[in-house]
Amino acid sequence: MKRIVLFGYRGTGKTAIGTVLARRLGIAFIDTDELVEKRSGQTIPEIFRNEGERRFRILEREVISSLPSSDCIVSTGGGVVMDPAKMEQLRAASIGVLLHADHATIGRRLARSPRPPLTGLPPEEEIAHVIASRRCNYAAAADFCVDTSRTSTEQAADNILCLLDKGTVFAPTRESVFRWFAASPLPVQEREQMKSLLVGTRYDPQIRFLGVAGCPCGHSKGPLLFNRLFEKYQLNCHYTRFWDPSIQTIMEKAREIDAKGLSVTIPFKQDIMALLDEIDESARKIGAVNTVVFACEKTYGSNTDWQGIRKPLENLAGSCAVLLGAGGVAAAAAYALLDLDMEVIILNRTPRKAQALAKRFGCSWRTWDAFDGITPDLVVNATPVGMDPDTSSPVRDDQLKKEMTVFDLVYTPPVTPFIAAARRAGCKTITGTEVFIHQAREQFRLFFGIDVPETVIREILA
Repeated sequence: MKRIVLFGYRGTGKTAIGTVLARRLGIAFIDTDELVEKRSGQTIPEIFRNEGERRFRILEREVISSLPSSDCIVSTGGGVVMDPAKMEQLRAASIGVLLHADHATIGRRLARSPRPPLTGLPPEEEIAHVIASRRCNYAAAADFCVDTSRTSTEQAADNILCLLDKGTVFAPTRESVFRWFAASPLPVQEREQMKSLLVGTRYDPQIRFLGVAGCPCGHSKGPLLFNRLFEKYQLNCHYTRFWDPSIQTIMEKAREIDAKGLSVTIPFKQDIMALLDEIDESARKIGAVNTVVFACEKTYGSNTDWQGIRKPLENLAGSCAVLLGAGGVAAAAAYALLDLDMEVIILNRTPRKAQALAKRFGCSWRTWDAFDGITPDLVVNATPVGMDPDTSSPVRDDQLKKEMTVFDLVYTPPVTPFIAAARRAGCKTITGTEVFIHQAREQFRLFFGIDVPETVIREILA
């Protein structure tokens, strides 16, 4: 049977519950902390005291590399989720179960079996601080979540076995959600895949669903990329399109099939924020969310667009940049450019929108026709101009100078009219595909805790 990996903060019951699960299923139980102690000849507190946390993490990595790939229950250390390399190994062909409990319960349990402190904070504050710092990593580790605050060890094991056997979505709900997918503009092949996975021969109670939320979202390369990545990293997941004019409806359907995550595209990046439980700092400042992770009955919003924009521009830090547009994508671009200490000038056809965005980020703005009076090092198009089937460019050809770097955030088509004109002018160009590659890489880390090499994504999209 598949390997079951228990994740969670110390004191959530991983060892005790894992032992019961192994006994019930008649398979081996493996505690990675115990293996570390055997390998080092020291207890965990002694390793921390004598050699430090870094040595413990190295030993933990070696132990994880040696684990069997099936027919076992694995209990992991609380901090293992912070290491993408370990997560890649632990998530492969496995079911990740996140155990969690309220802070008071964890505190009482830890008082009975003290472990070396992780910070200089008092115990109660340390629990809250460390769990908060690992929150997104724990969410990424979870295929299923089990609250152990008020359950016995046997009851918690029962809950896990029930989840593995029956899943979290029952037949009437699956049938109802499939009817919604069938009525959407989902491509025929993708509709047949969802039929098979939700109500047909390929139904698996352990499969997790993800998808792109948009209207339209037929242009998205997400299904191609993510489903290929699921195969590569042996993840029991499927990525589809949640295509509907209402983001409220999309969120309802995602919850009904207990989705693991959503990539959010036009026109919902701002509207979805009101529907989420928690939003990270960068997304709040940008005012847009493009990534949603579902875990333990909560929704977490992030923005990876700005990271996708920032990465290809790292060698231009400190430059002067003209940013075309003042919408949600432009906000992510402004955040990225300012993070690179650039001088940013925002131009928009509606001046008040340019002024409002510039005020938010503390940069400059001008009217659209002021472009000729500026000599930027970088021009970034954050408008939808040039997106299929649009064949126009946001600026005139004669406004492009060979000294400029031109970055078009539109990625469909791969070579937009703006990029084509910039190449004719001798400019260095960066296509919107670069944004997609880097933001998707960060999205995958938020979904699963795994760092995908950039080259892998490029090969899939080639």
